[in-house]
Amino acid sequence: MDAERVVELVYWRDVKTTGVVFGAALLLLLSLSVCSIVSVCSYIGLALLSVTICFRIYKGILQAIQKSDEGHPFKLYLDQEVALSADLVHKYSDGILEKLNWTIKELRRLFLVEDLVDSVKFAILMWILTYVGALFNGLTLLILGLVGAFSCPIIYEKHQAQIDHYLALVTNQVKDIVEK
Repeated sequence: MDAERVVELVYWRDVKTTGVVFGAALLLLLSLSVCSIVSVCSYIGLALLSVTICFRIYKGILQAIQKSDEGHPFKLYLDQEVALSADLVHKYSDGILEKLNWTIKELRRLFLVEDLVDSVKFAILMWILTYVGALFNGLTLLILGLVGAFSCPIIYEKHQAQIDHYLALVTNQVKDIVEK
């Protein structure tokens, strides 16, 4: 997905598509909070398989009643190539490798205290994250992040003037406190 399509999703430009994506992602995360990932994957597979088997049987019965010879209902999808190209795999793996190498170098720099100020900031962040981790588990944070990602942009777009006004007040208060 490109950035433009993501922006269209989170700003609810196409309500139907955004609703399906948001609902499916939220349902998946809520399911994972109740069941294990193995159970959730199994249930999703069973649901998908049930739908496709029922559709296949339905089309077979319809063909028998109408005495038509339409063939397999999923023939179009069965004939499509689903293999990943080597170029596509190399493109994404190179990007992931680049980000992974950057992360390793940055962590090495922080943990081996190349810059004392940055390492102290990182230590403070880790300390704050211990409290966040005590309050929430990772799945709860993902659910909150998903809801925030789909609700904050549209709320900001609709109430931008009021939010900017109060944000400016808070920013001025913080500047005053820092100056003191």
